[in-house]
Amino acid sequence: MISELQNELSQARDECSGLAAALEEKSKALELLISEHQEVKEQLEAANLRAENALAENKMLIDRWMLEKMKDAERLNEANAIYEDMLGRLKGEQIQLLAHQQVDGVVRQSEEGAEYYVESTIPSACKQRIPAHEGGCSSILFEYNSSRLVSGGHDKAVKMWDTNTGSLTRTLYGCLGTVLDICITHDNKSVIAASSSNNLYVWDVSSGRVRHTLTGHVDKVCAVDVSKVSNRSVVSAAYDRTIKVWDLQKGYCVNTLLSHSNCNALSFSMDGQTVCSGHVDGNLRLWDIQTGKLLSEIAAHSYAVTSLSLSRNGNVILSSGRDNLHNLFDMRSLEICATLRGNGGRVSSNWSRSCMSPDDGYVAAGSVDGSVHIWSVSNAKIVSTLKEHTSSVLCCSWSNLGKPLATSDKNGNICVWS
Repeated sequence: MISELQNELSQARDECSGLAAALEEKSKALELLISEHQEVKEQLEAANLRAENALAENKMLIDRWMLEKMKDAERLNEANAIYEDMLGRLKGEQIQLLAHQQVDGVVRQSEEGAEYYVESTIPSACKQRIPAHEGGCSSILFEYNSSRLVSGGHDKAVKMWDTNTGSLTRTLYGCLGTVLDICITHDNKSVIAASSSNNLYVWDVSSGRVRHTLTGHVDKVCAVDVSKVSNRSVVSAAYDRTIKVWDLQKGYCVNTLLSHSNCNALSFSMDGQTVCSGHVDGNLRLWDIQTGKLLSEIAAHSYAVTSLSLSRNGNVILSSGRDNLHNLFDMRSLEICATLRGNGGRVSSNWSRSCMSPDDGYVAAGSVDGSVHIWSVSNAKIVSTLKEHTSSVLCCSWSNLGKPLATSDKNGNICVWS
């Protein structure tokens, strides 16, 4: 019995030794696997770090490359802007030179480059009556050196007309509100409309497409004008008591002028550096558009100013007001030169636009009774009263060819007078 137990004990000891040896072998294998795993883990972390560093370096290189590209683009834009400004100034100098050569008429430059002289004639008869817009036609303007007329109305459309035939030549779509004012660049390539939708719209005339939608005003935009020397500088006024200066090449606002009274009308000076504004409080204000500084201010009317029109030589500006007066001011001193009064004629709205003839000899303004009065600037007397409209006349525009005169009314009709 004892010998059997000793044998079993011996076998148990042998098995225990075998198991201990196997355990030691497996422990060594496990330690080896742990060390290999640790090495692989360290290698993976190092690879991830190198990848992150490579991505960061790649992003930095891309950012530097994009920055250099942006700098190149800015330099190119600045060079183009300088070139266009130089061309604009050169064109302005040529225009001023031609103005000084005036002899009993207005000097005009035709498309072929030949000079010719025209005098404005007093219109007497309506040669075209055009049903132009539904709901009213608030703004009309002739193209430069052309008898083609551009109109904007309450139907949100801007239309172009041949005043010789009365036919519609093009309609510009895209405006989302009533067109309250329009202006045309001096190369006749772009039309800009001020709208009740708080925006301005810039169309390319050749394609008929909207090139820019100028946003930034927070109330209806009621006045717009383009520089006399540069086709890229535009000013607009809205009922948010601001006047904004826009760069048409870049399509954004470059300056904002603040006033305590809403502005109804705007006009660039001949040098393109200053802007005259007419306000609801009846005052005229002169601004430096580069600095935004108010240069001078005068009380022009006892009620709201409704219209501003600059003379051909830029020395006189016509202002019309809800006090039913049409005043001529010297732009250099802002002193009043003459006051034109109507025979019972009343200005119909805050944006009733009057105009001066191209030779600065006459003033045309509409009345709430549908009549259009023509004054002689020399004696401040009415020389003609035109009757064709059956509703309030909202806008007058005189072709700078000397004729015709166009007027628009609250029913949306346009009359062309010769």
